[in-house]
Amino acid sequence: MNGKMQGVTLVADWSPKPGFKLGAKDIEGRQTYLGSQVWRNPRLEIREYDIPTPGPEEVLMEVKACGICGSDVHMAQADKDGYIYYPGLTGFPSILGHEFSGVVVEAGKNAYDKRTNKPFKGGEMVTSEEMLWCGQCRPCADGFPNQCEHLDEVGFNVNGAYTKYIVLPSRTLWSLEPLRHFYKDEKDIFVAGSLVEPTCVAYNAVIERGGGIRPGDRVVVLGAGPVGIAACAILKRAGASQVIISETQPDRAALALKSGADYHVDPSKEDFADRVLEITEGMGADLFMEATGLPTLVYPGIERVIWEGRTLNSKVVVTARADAKMPVTGEVLQVRHASIIGAQGHSGNGTFPRVIDCMATGMDMTRLSTKKVSLEELPENIINLQTDRSECKITYVAK
Repeated sequence: MNGKMQGVTLVADWSPKPGFKLGAKDIEGRQTYLGSQVWRNPRLEIREYDIPTPGPEEVLMEVKACGICGSDVHMAQADKDGYIYYPGLTGFPSILGHEFSGVVVEAGKNAYDKRTNKPFKGGEMVTSEEMLWCGQCRPCADGFPNQCEHLDEVGFNVNGAYTKYIVLPSRTLWSLEPLRHFYKDEKDIFVAGSLVEPTCVAYNAVIERGGGIRPGDRVVVLGAGPVGIAACAILKRAGASQVIISETQPDRAALALKSGADYHVDPSKEDFADRVLEITEGMGADLFMEATGLPTLVYPGIERVIWEGRTLNSKVVVTARADAKMPVTGEVLQVRHASIIGAQGHSGNGTFPRVIDCMATGMDMTRLSTKKVSLEELPENIINLQTDRSECKITYVAK
């Protein structure tokens, strides 16, 4: 397919902080796994690109919907010294956008649809993982695609979906056909499809990395962003007896309560640990999910609940990305038989098809999309989200 398209592109200056050392997987002037240590003066531009052409095992997707993630906001947000907030894998300039859905327009001859186990024909409604794992390195071979040694990430170091068309490897695509059972309007299917990725991040965190829960367990989710709210929905479906959301923003807390949370704690108005211990009648929680990105602020409260609560073997799953170090007291973990687990990504373990099937049978995440915008409106909305958290999820919907 010939032609041009526009893409919302993040541009930044390569300006490593003093003491920064180029890592084995970093590329001088282009890519690093420590974004906040290198990239300075971020700015958003709408640039023109050629429509890409798929290779033999790739597809060309027409983007129908793509959500703004907190990662997009933090890549475009600078600290007082001009460095971006996002600490992870980044390579600029790149088109942003990694929570997306769309329609297959063109496919290579070896690009197979996992739903049918046949080549893509065109017209299929799909979403995609944003972790472009290689499938050949040792972590991939060992079953850890999120830790791929040759990892690329859509919208982070390779071009993303804030545009009209995107080329993707067929191995990362997943059919949205099951969503027809629940949504009658294709526009709703595409919005739901754009929420599969953040919901899979939550699933990977609390089910795969966190080890899941037993029906009747008590859980606490800190931070009612889309990933935190998705975790509430997943954990309630998994049988949690009490799902507690900790959030300062009333509108976001309300969405969490509609999605599966049973109780809301506002740490700006009440003591987090006191309230959690009160709700659980002194038991505490079996699982905590840290989804605020503010570990120095929230972990002391988690630690106090673990110490004072009667529940042993509590797990703390760290999901939000942050530069800050957690103020951990090893004695608490040792005495209370507790653990801290890091979670990254969403790939592997059948996570995508499981989340899609959950959505297809009633786990409606579309309520999280509280505002729809055009491609041209994306830059201003990304910037606004740096200071205004009133919208839970802003979604680019293609015209």
